[in-house]
Amino acid sequence: MPDPRFFEFLGPVSLAELAELTGSVLANQADGERRVESAAPLGRAGPRDIAFLGDRRHVASLADTRAGACFIRSEYAEGAPAGCAVLVARAPQMAYALAAIRLFRPRRHSITDPAIHPDAVLEEGVMLSHGVVIGPGARIGARTEIGANTVIGPGVAMGRDCVIGSNASIGHALIGDRVTLFSGAMIGEAGFGVADLGGDKADVPQLGRVILQDGVTVGAGSCIDRGAWDDTVVGENTKIDNLVQIAHNVRIGRNCVLAAQTGISGSVNVGDNVQFGGRAGVSDHIDIGDRARIAAAAGVMNNVPADETWGGAPARQLRQFMRETAWLIRKAGVERRTSADD
Repeated sequence: MPDPRFFEFLGPVSLAELAELTGSVLANQADGERRVESAAPLGRAGPRDIAFLGDRRHVASLADTRAGACFIRSEYAEGAPAGCAVLVARAPQMAYALAAIRLFRPRRHSITDPAIHPDAVLEEGVMLSHGVVIGPGARIGARTEIGANTVIGPGVAMGRDCVIGSNASIGHALIGDRVTLFSGAMIGEAGFGVADLGGDKADVPQLGRVILQDGVTVGAGSCIDRGAWDDTVVGENTKIDNLVQIAHNVRIGRNCVLAAQTGISGSVNVGDNVQFGGRAGVSDHIDIGDRARIAAAAGVMNNVPADETWGGAPARQLRQFMRETAWLIRKAGVERRTSADD
């Protein structure tokens, strides 16, 4: 279930209503009166959840799901386990997105409420600059400083001795002690989840959170997206430069360093003490081991073992990349001399 500090619960809802809303067809019309309370991934769903199967690579997971209902293409419908109601959908992920919108709504700070909501809790010594907005249920730890025009969303919990720059935006987040966010940092915005229906695109609701552990620093203009379902997590004492993008469901370990313009795609797992050079990019669902080093402008498309240094695009072990580069330089030089002699 999504964190109620950040999302309003709009359910339960009947499967008949969801079928009508999404244009799906119940495989068994008798299931129409069954009700679900939440939407969840196939492997995490329980008997009161609705899930979806959108990719044949995950067909094996369908047989083991505990979901009470599932959006499925017709060719995979027979693989659903007993007790899981089947809603046949042409675009299961699109149907799931519509169902999630029906079941949950992000909490808002009403324009009729004061800028500092009366339900917010500010501990002793909190310092607020001009134009700060703090939403209902937010909690700010002692001696934390918040810069001008920064917005703290509903339910956000922030620890003690934090320093938040001006024009920052923080939502759907749990933040530890001694965290520093520089001006313009954006924490907890929706991750980039998009469903497709024959060329039509729809945003998939992002129902997770961001967790910044103690001592994290986030540079100016950097963005850390909340999870699609699981949390996006940045480990203790990790330091993030300006203009860095961290996508949904990423997990970054302790004491990592990310230089400017690094981009980490969704569901990447980064170990402890990892270093990223400027403008490094990482493809989705990649694992990077402890103490690995990613060179500047590298394009990582495969798992990186612990203690290795990778560079290039596509990235590989740095020594291999340097040997290949040196060979290309020599080869190009020979060809230029040969052409000149002709």
